[in-house]
Amino acid sequence: MNGVELFLLGRTLMKIGEEAMPAEGIGEHSTSVRTVLIVVSDLRGHPDTTVGEIAARTGLPQSAVSAAIARLRTAGAVIAATDPADRRRTIIREAPGVSDRVTKVRDTPIDAALAAALGTDDPQRVSETVAVLEELAARLIPGNIHRT
Repeated sequence: MNGVELFLLGRTLMKIGEEAMPAEGIGEHSTSVRTVLIVVSDLRGHPDTTVGEIAARTGLPQSAVSAAIARLRTAGAVIAATDPADRRRTIIREAPGVSDRVTKVRDTPIDAALAAALGTDDPQRVSETVAVLEELAARLIPGNIHRT
């Protein structure tokens, strides 16, 4: 595998992940699931941050980060508070509890989206692929709770 193949695999996996996430009940949004996940990932690595700081680190437009934060606030995944040291700034942090929406997203299996991407309905093949992906996640995702 070379860098191009790895990059293309990553994009394919992102698309499968987006397909696997439940979308019912969230309504119309001006920002994509991908943008929201990029913001969440950045926020996990940089707690107590601002929209501008997230935009600078991720390369996303500030308007996209603001829209993602609004979406996450609605879902109960983040909270925003005025910075006591500078009342003009709003500090963003993960919510202390796990919202119902976050629980639903985390608990939704990828099997159907993965089967569609693989072009198969063979549960054995899907199960084997899920196991390989879980192993990669355990090895490569920083802070993964399933890390070995």
